[in-house]
Amino acid sequence: MTSARLHSSIFHPTLRKLQCQDVAIEAHNLMYPVFLVDDDDAVQPIPSMPGVARYGLTTLLPHLEPLVAKGLQSILLFGVVDKMPKDSTGSGADCATNPVIRALPRLRAAFPELLIACDVCLCPYTDHGHCGVLTAGGLIDNGPSIKRIAEIALAYAQAGAHIVAPSDMMDNRIGAIKQALRESNLENRCSVLSYSVKFASGFYGPFRDAAKSAPAFGDRKCYQLPPGSKGIAKRAAKRDVEEGADMLMVKPGMAYLDIVKQVKDDYPELPLFIYQVSGEYSMLLNAGKIGAFDLKTVLWEVLVGMRRAGADCIISYFTPLVLDWLKE
Repeated sequence: MTSARLHSSIFHPTLRKLQCQDVAIEAHNLMYPVFLVDDDDAVQPIPSMPGVARYGLTTLLPHLEPLVAKGLQSILLFGVVDKMPKDSTGSGADCATNPVIRALPRLRAAFPELLIACDVCLCPYTDHGHCGVLTAGGLIDNGPSIKRIAEIALAYAQAGAHIVAPSDMMDNRIGAIKQALRESNLENRCSVLSYSVKFASGFYGPFRDAAKSAPAFGDRKCYQLPPGSKGIAKRAAKRDVEEGADMLMVKPGMAYLDIVKQVKDDYPELPLFIYQVSGEYSMLLNAGKIGAFDLKTVLWEVLVGMRRAGADCIISYFTPLVLDWLKE
């Protein structure tokens, strides 16, 4: 059969490129996650994530400047606090001295074309390390939780965030955030990127070290999704779309490409992000360092696979490295 003969379609480099639809990786397909601490002059290397550091406000700007010059188009900010006291409701998340709120006007002024997203969650700011407000019995109290999440998202939007990205996985937080933005006439100036399909994963280990956000007790399996589930992943995305999410996300990446495809097939009209999380970063980097494989070859294969599955934008700690490769 003629259709079973493939080599005539891939013998030339340009022909091979023509077989790879919708997998191009350009600067706008990458978002760079950044950890911002409340010590303005800090640069704190993260041992479990070689090459990644937490930055203070005055050190972040010079760190980003050469990346923006190379074509960096978007960042995702995570606040990390050392000096600020933590409490049961994460009051430091939206206070005037919060590092993210202080940084946003400076970043907007320094890099007017840079798209700035802010992670919205309570875990870095609560004394219990969970992503919502807890009941007296230590369980998630969803109503007060989404009220706080909406308050934090609104504070980031008012400070200058282009995108707020709730990662808490509380029920109905997208609707609460959208309502808060609408009531403050910010709905048309701030997008909501929902961590819609976020699984309870072991790949988050280095991130919790980086963000100093590990739970003080228990785990997050009662609000993050079970790794084996397709059905509840489908329901989670549907819930957030119905509440008005502008963009969706699947997290982690490599182990969940079937879910990426599922979400993209269901909602082709919405931009879809995938988070190549800290464990994926460290695993690939360390394997490359010991010579198990060529990092550039394998990382490019992974990123192309994410695009092929349906991701429009990849959140990756490798973004600075990939920007260099794009210039070659």
